[in-house]
Amino acid sequence: MYKPPDKEGKSVPNATLILMATFVCGCLRMCVGPQYANTKCHYKMSFYLSNTLRRLGLAMLAEQMQEISSSWTVPSHLSQVEKFLRRNRLRPQGRQTVVDAELSESPWDPMITTLPGLYLVSTGIIKPVSWLLSWTGTVVCSTGMLRFINLLFSTGNLQFLHLLLCKIHHKDKVTSAFQRIVSALALASFPLLYFFSFLYYTDVGSTFFILFTYLMCLYGSPKTAACLGFCAFMFRQTNIIWIIFCAGSVVAQKLTKMWKTDSVKKKDERTPWARFYQGCGFSAEIRKIVRFLLEYVLSLNNLKALILLIWPYISLVVGFLLFVFLNGGIVVGDRTSHEISLNFPQLFYFFSFTFVFSVSHLLSPHKILSFLDSVKKHPLFYTGFAIVSLLLIWKFTYVHKFLLADNRHYTFYVWKNIFQRHEVMKYVLVPGYIFAAWTFTESFKSKSIFWNLAFFFCLAAATVPQKLLEFRYFIVPYLIYRLNIPMPLGFKILTELAIYSLVNVLTVYSFLNKTFQWPDGKEVQRFMW
Repeated sequence: MYKPPDKEGKSVPNATLILMATFVCGCLRMCVGPQYANTKCHYKMSFYLSNTLRRLGLAMLAEQMQEISSSWTVPSHLSQVEKFLRRNRLRPQGRQTVVDAELSESPWDPMITTLPGLYLVSTGIIKPVSWLLSWTGTVVCSTGMLRFINLLFSTGNLQFLHLLLCKIHHKDKVTSAFQRIVSALALASFPLLYFFSFLYYTDVGSTFFILFTYLMCLYGSPKTAACLGFCAFMFRQTNIIWIIFCAGSVVAQKLTKMWKTDSVKKKDERTPWARFYQGCGFSAEIRKIVRFLLEYVLSLNNLKALILLIWPYISLVVGFLLFVFLNGGIVVGDRTSHEISLNFPQLFYFFSFTFVFSVSHLLSPHKILSFLDSVKKHPLFYTGFAIVSLLLIWKFTYVHKFLLADNRHYTFYVWKNIFQRHEVMKYVLVPGYIFAAWTFTESFKSKSIFWNLAFFFCLAAATVPQKLLEFRYFIVPYLIYRLNIPMPLGFKILTELAIYSLVNVLTVYSFLNKTFQWPDGKEVQRFMW
C-alpha cells in the first residue's frame, strides 16, 4: 500500500498547494459519496489521480493530495471490501469479467493502459441514481450495475447509427426508412460490439463517443464534436485518430467543392475515381490531385479558411501531443506490452475481417467478374501490388506474445489454425488480401478522393502501429466503413443481420457454457473475442 513520503528535511508546501490539494480530495470524497468515502476504493482513486498529476509534472501537488487523502483513509482491515473498477486482461477469467471483488495491496494495476473515462462516466451515472434511490454501496458497485452502463451506451449506439445513416444517405432517394432502420439494427448487433455490451470494457463507450463525435461533425458543429472527441479520448487514447478523421472529412468536403468548381472550369466533371475506373491513367490523376492540393494549400486565404473550419479539432490534437510529451508516450500503464511497430499486415487482416463480416455486400458473381476485369485492364498495377504485399508480409509481420499465449481469444485460434499451419501460408493468402482490398476500396467509389485519402490515412494510423492482432481494434473503422458504403438492398441487410445474430448466439453460448481451466489454475476460463 502506498505510504506518504517522509516530509522531514523538505520544505513545507505553501498554502496554495494545500488548498488545491484539499479541494481535489474534497471533490473526490463528494463524488464517491460519504457512505464509502473512507474505503480502499476511494484510496485507490485518489492514488490514481495523484499519479496522473505526477505524470503531468505536478509532483508537489500530487504528494500533498496523497497525504491529505491518506489521512482520510481507514485501516486496511475493513469488514466490507469495496469493489474497484479495473480492466485487467492478464488475470484469470473470473476476474477478467472486469470488476474485481478483491483488492490487491498494489496501489494501481499497471495493466490498465487507458485513461479513466469509463470509470468517471460510471460514477457520474450511478452516483446520482444511488442518491435518489438510497442504494447501498454493495448495489452501486455490483457487477451487474457496472455492466448496465455499457447497455446504456449500446442503446445510444443504436440511435446514433440510425441518425448517421439518415444523415449520410439523406440525398439517396432510393433508400427507404426500412433499410436505414434494419441497417442500424444490424450494425448495433455487430458481433464484437454486441458481445462487449454485456461486459465492463471500454469498447462500447468508446464507440458511443466516436459515433456521437462523427454525427456532430456531419451536422457542422465542430465545437460540440471536439468536446465529445475529448470524451472519446478519455476512453481510449487512440481515438484521437478518428477525431482527426472527422476533421479530415470536413476538409475533404471543402476540397471536393473546390475541385468540382475547378473541374467545371476545365469542362471535366468526372471524379478522379471515375476517370480511373473508366480506364484513364491513374498516375496522371495522382499528379493532378497533388498539383491541386499544393495550389490550394499555398494560398494563405484558403489555409486560413481551413484552420477556421477545423480549429476545435486542431486544439484537441495539440492537447493530445502535449499529453504524449508530458506522459512520455501514449500508454499510461504497462508500455512493454504495448510497443509501437510497423505491422503493415494489419491492413490485410482488417480487409479480410471486413470481407468476412460484410460478405453479403462484398461477395457476388458480378463483383468477382468485375475484379477479374480490373486485373486484366491493369495487370502491372496488380502485379506491383502483389509484390509489395509479399515484401510487407515478409519484412513487417510481427507476432505479439499475447497472441500466442492467451487461448481464450478467437484470434489465438485464427493464428494457430491458419497462419501457423505452415510458414508459407501468410504468403498464399495474398491473392485473397488483394481481392478483399479491392472490394473494400470499390465500395467507396461514390466518395470523393479527398474523403478516401482521409479515411485510409486514419485506417493505417489506427492499425499499422498495433503489434497485437486484436479484433476489437477494428470496431470503429469497420463501422465507419459500413456507414459510408452505398445503402445495400433490403435482402442483403437482412442477411447481414441474420449472420450477426447467428454469430452472437454462438459466441455467447460458448462464453457461458464452453468453459475450461488452465493446467496451473483452478479458475474458470471462457472463450471470447
